Amino acid sequence: MKIIQIIIVNILIFVTGHLQAQEFHLQKTSSWTVKNFQFHNGQVLPELKLAYITLGNPNNPAVLVLHGTAGSAKGMLNPGFGGELFGPGQVLDASKYFIILTDAIGTGNSSKPSDGLKAKFPNYNYDDMVKAQHALVTQGLGIKHLKLVMGNSMGGMQTWLWTIQYPEMMDLAMPLASSPAAMSGRNWLMRKFIVDSIKQDPQWDEGNYTKQPYSAKFATTYFSLATSGGTLGLQRLASTSAKGNELIANRFKDSNVQDANDLLYQWQSSEDFNPEPGLEKIKAKLLIINSADDERNLPELGKVESALPKLKSATYYLIPASEQTSGHGTTGQAKWWKEQLLKFLEK
Repeated sequence: MKIIQIIIVNILIFVTGHLQAQEFHLQKTSSWTVKNFQFHNGQVLPELKLAYITLGNPNNPAVLVLHGTAGSAKGMLNPGFGGELFGPGQVLDASKYFIILTDAIGTGNSSKPSDGLKAKFPNYNYDDMVKAQHALVTQGLGIKHLKLVMGNSMGGMQTWLWTIQYPEMMDLAMPLASSPAAMSGRNWLMRKFIVDSIKQDPQWDEGNYTKQPYSAKFATTYFSLATSGGTLGLQRLASTSAKGNELIANRFKDSNVQDANDLLYQWQSSEDFNPEPGLEKIKAKLLIINSADDERNLPELGKVESALPKLKSATYYLIPASEQTSGHGTTGQAKWWKEQLLKFLEK
């Protein structure tokens, strides 16, 4: 029996590793540099590096995919997201579409504080991120029009800004796990918790630390548990205090330690997000997708419903909550909404 169990475990490890390392049609990784990039506050970076991944042929209809906070372009190729969308015969088959995935300013392999400037790195916001993404798409890649812009969480908020700042640029837009409203309430208070936790840690030393401040790992771990997972989903995983303690311990075992300055900048960059004044400028057809158990974009606040009358063409789909959904993390799993996207594209 033990031998059979060992064989099964090894097969699972192999399959999981294969999925995580999945390569898509004509997948390429590269970067492009913007000279003298000016941020919203007037700060200028002589060279802004923007890393990206493309799938497919650039002659096909282009789709821009935007990741969430502390995420990356590569992260969007995971089995639950890219593995459900970009493969042969799937809704965004990379042999039929040209998929563009970018590392936003401050994340992944794009320019970020940990490259050397630390706390002297320009204080960017979501407008700067979208401005840089537009430059990459139009100047770096030579794409003049997008079939679809889509993004999850931070990427969803940036999708709203794309439709407002470049209304002629895309036909369709799909913001996931986001609200077309000013950053506020629990969503901002918990982000501020991360920022202040890092800044008030003596180890942070005004951003000049030589060892990663523990506060960054501590704050982001508990932030994730508090604002992603879903009420029913977390109850299933932590049905007793002992199971809850085990869940916390396993989260802290994660060896992925991100730079504290990078995290501070990423969470702080959302503070002035507010698409509300520009909603009537949107020309793209919208498919808005949230989950009913999203702890950061609470459906009971009615933010999406209050915006719908201002939108020319919008469909709103709210994923029902269950023990299998994961709150704010639900939309990161394409299985919950890929059929909605297929219908949207067919229209």
